[in-house]
Amino acid sequence: MAEIIRMPRLSDTMEEGNIVGWLKKVGDKVSPGDILAEVETDKATMELESFHEGYLLYVSVKEGPVPVNAVLAVIGGKDEDYKAALAGESKPAETPTPTPSSLKVDEKDDSPEKTVSNVIASAGQESRVKSSPLAKTIAAKSGIDLTAVTGTGDGGRIVKRDIENFVASHDTTSVKTNAPAASPQYGDVPLSQMRKTIARRLVESKFSAPHFYLTMKINMDKTAEARKLINEQPETRISFNDFVIKACAAALRHHPAVNSSWLGDKIRVNKDINIGVAVAVEEGLLVPVLFAADRMGLKEINAQVANLADKARSKKIQPQEMQGNTFTVSNLGMFGIDEFTGIINPPDAAILAVGAISEEIALVDGKVTAVKVMKVTLSCDHRVIDGATGAKFLQTLQQYLENPVSMLV
Repeated sequence: MAEIIRMPRLSDTMEEGNIVGWLKKVGDKVSPGDILAEVETDKATMELESFHEGYLLYVSVKEGPVPVNAVLAVIGGKDEDYKAALAGESKPAETPTPTPSSLKVDEKDDSPEKTVSNVIASAGQESRVKSSPLAKTIAAKSGIDLTAVTGTGDGGRIVKRDIENFVASHDTTSVKTNAPAASPQYGDVPLSQMRKTIARRLVESKFSAPHFYLTMKINMDKTAEARKLINEQPETRISFNDFVIKACAAALRHHPAVNSSWLGDKIRVNKDINIGVAVAVEEGLLVPVLFAADRMGLKEINAQVANLADKARSKKIQPQEMQGNTFTVSNLGMFGIDEFTGIINPPDAAILAVGAISEEIALVDGKVTAVKVMKVTLSCDHRVIDGATGAKFLQTLQQYLENPVSMLV
């Protein structure tokens, strides 16, 4: 019996998915666990897995956007009449007309059902290597020469698992990374699913949540000393941001109102402290979540943040790793930004914007001396947090960072 394959909802905010490319073509045999296509969601590029046995009989859209729950494909017996299965279904979206500049056709397939992939051929031998769009993206970010990778997909096509296996078994620092930088592109740029969702959610947050801002200077001398001592241990590298996250988690335990969410007809005071950490990626900003951050040590925070950031930048992060946040930290200090304000990341009621650490002249114990100072700005949703509540949270945060030993006991 023919099975209808629909566009799944791969994240809580997903309204449509963008078909990047099909890894199976009409007529191919399909088994459970096979990857049918790669789908770009609002948060990542993900693989569409088959749960059925049979043959791919029909594809509604070869490339382009498809609404959630719309028909994607039909899997059934080799010569089965799939049109009966489609009877009564809504008309599938029209297939976008491929353009020679952005699409690559599999030359071995001469049928009308040619599978179109938006892999842009690179120069030299790599342009002749068959690989999925997701595999090509991950390889480019990791500096991997695709000609050195053995493909296990159909017809020797390189897929995601091949890149992951290659990374696991090779020292990627020795892989070719001297590819020429891409020339800047000007003109109109189509919106990705991720950028569309970022834009919509930020507009909703900025213009529905009444923001107000509280800025404070924090003396980071003792945190700098503690960090230096900790990093003298072998294989240890703690960042200032790790201290900030740890201090926020400890301060939120004392100020649960800041660890709350606006739900329209009620305010939820969250028991768990799950801190979102803003990570810049090519197409915008992703916010992976550290669950139960108040129960983490500095080394665990550092390892978790590094792992989640790598996943976010390589588009391997999963939707569940970016849901459930109760507070967010955004740090632009590494870019030399002294001070900025963040837009609240729903459903949070607050976000902390962290600036660079700089030296200032101050009077300490009656003596003029240079001190390390960091500015932080707390953006608050006034429907949930009052000014005094936000100010008290910042005071507690300041106490922890100016005396970091107190948050480690």
